[in-house]
Amino acid sequence: MEIKGKIIHVLPLQEGVSKAGNPWKKQEYVLETLEQYPRKVCFDLFGDKADQYRAEIGDEVVLSFDIESREYNGRWFTSIRGWKLEKTSDAPVSPVTAAPMNAVNDLPPFPMATDTNDDLPF
Repeated sequence: MEIKGKIIHVLPLQEGVSKAGNPWKKQEYVLETLEQYPRKVCFDLFGDKADQYRAEIGDEVVLSFDIESREYNGRWFTSIRGWKLEKTSDAPVSPVTAAPMNAVNDLPPFPMATDTNDDLPF
């Protein structure tokens, strides 16, 4: 699944050692969607992904993620685990050629009526 939004919080990096003695790390972020009614989504990047994909507050991103729920002591917990994070705000911006402010001067001259006997009432 994918979601687009802006990073609004970077939570502290969590690190530890598993029961098997392997080190682990988890970086959590809060993303706000860019919809008419924005939603906030907390997600994490686990292991090597925490170092591979770094984001800062204000970055516009596209997050590819998996959702998983698990049960512990009769309660259910849901996590959003990111597996790819692409920044969209750093995309190169192509130069825009704007029309001159006074574009009327670039038009051909309007032919003026020389005949004063026209049918217009004004």
